[in-house]
Amino acid sequence: MSGHTDAHRAARGELAIQRCTSCDRRVHLPESACPWCGGAELVFEPVSGEGVVHTFTVVHRSFAPGYRGREPYVMAWVDLPEGVRAFGHVVGCAPEEVRIGMPVRVTFVDELPHWRPA
Repeated sequence: MSGHTDAHRAARGELAIQRCTSCDRRVHLPESACPWCGGAELVFEPVSGEGVVHTFTVVHRSFAPGYRGREPYVMAWVDLPEGVRAFGHVVGCAPEEVRIGMPVRVTFVDELPHWRPA
């Protein structure tokens, strides 16, 4: 799938996740082959963009060059109803407000998926 298409999806607020056409399972983070069956035909399809926080961490001291000075920030694994777990920042609330089980919705910052309270 081209970056142009992904940019259009991000502009529309649409999250796309890979699906294996052989075993029909969702795959995230993106892979070149299905980790479940080894199938090589993975297609990106839109998903609801809704989920719940599975687990998270509040980063108070970042060693990643692009994130220094942005602390504290929250990184989370989010369970999607499509049966896959997605990763990203939780934005739109204070770090101390994030909780396991908190409903979130995808939002895009610089064409990258982030999560905000639903």
